[in-house]
Amino acid sequence: MKITAYSVSGEEIEYFEKHKAAFGAEMTYVADKPTMENADSAAGADCVNVLSSVVLSDELYDRYKELGVRLAVTRTVGVEHMNLSYAEKIGMPVLSIAYSAASVADYAIMMMLMVLRNVKPMMQRYLGQDYTASHIRGRELPDMTVGIIGAGRIGRTTAEHLRGFGCRVLYWDRNEKPEMRGAAEYAPLDTLLGRSDIVSLHLALSDETRHFIDMEKIVKMKNGAVLINTARGPLVDSDALIAALESGKIGGAGLDVFDGDRLIYYRDFKNRLVQPREMAILNSMPNVLMLPHMAYYTDRASEDMVRNSLACAAEFFERQGRSEQG
Repeated sequence: MKITAYSVSGEEIEYFEKHKAAFGAEMTYVADKPTMENADSAAGADCVNVLSSVVLSDELYDRYKELGVRLAVTRTVGVEHMNLSYAEKIGMPVLSIAYSAASVADYAIMMMLMVLRNVKPMMQRYLGQDYTASHIRGRELPDMTVGIIGAGRIGRTTAEHLRGFGCRVLYWDRNEKPEMRGAAEYAPLDTLLGRSDIVSLHLALSDETRHFIDMEKIVKMKNGAVLINTARGPLVDSDALIAALESGKIGGAGLDVFDGDRLIYYRDFKNRLVQPREMAILNSMPNVLMLPHMAYYTDRASEDMVRNSLACAAEFFERQGRSEQG
């Protein structure tokens, strides 16, 4: 199979080169994001392989179809950038991958600890050679009840790792998950919101989950609770979150993502104005820790993203070949 991979970094090329032979892949690498200007790089390819930094347009899909591309794969778990409705309309299959769940799970727990222990203002003081302890006293994770919203692979791994800290862990998903037994206790959503000292989001983004955390749900949260989001920015209504932080209803937040980050993160904005303004407001708050969507970024997860994207494409074409044979 021939694959054109876009948005490929140098380290990813090493991983592609390491694993391509095992899956029978012939690779073309494009450093830039997929655009109409570089679409013809996929001429002769069976598959395009992309990241989430750009939404694939209708026109781009049409061009790939004209070039003979038969499959689109994203090296990510989320697929909100893959324009699924149009891909389905033109008969272009779309596949996503899984990677090390521990990468995001451990990062979410790191953010919990950093917010609870006031690490952001502590570091800011230290850089200014202020070594005082006033207003820095933290809280201990074993004393917390943590609510996990979304019990997929990452939510489940987060719950399992949290058990080692001795906290009580609740979870909510649309249905109870047998695989969560022993890691977390199922609770209705309103119960979880009302009892959790920390709420950690691990949902996929869809029309149904956009602004899942809005003012209606924030009102139901425990006073002073901490919100952690390592999933997708639009899961949280930023205006509602800002109002809740300003009032003290929410006591802190750890945000690896925020609504509007797609055109900001992974770019250098030194000495430039960054939109939207909600980002500046949130980042100015001492009890809000913002990081640039790096929860997934470990050596293991990076290699998983490449290897698993090759594996799922190879499996797709193998199934297709068997089907055509009969």
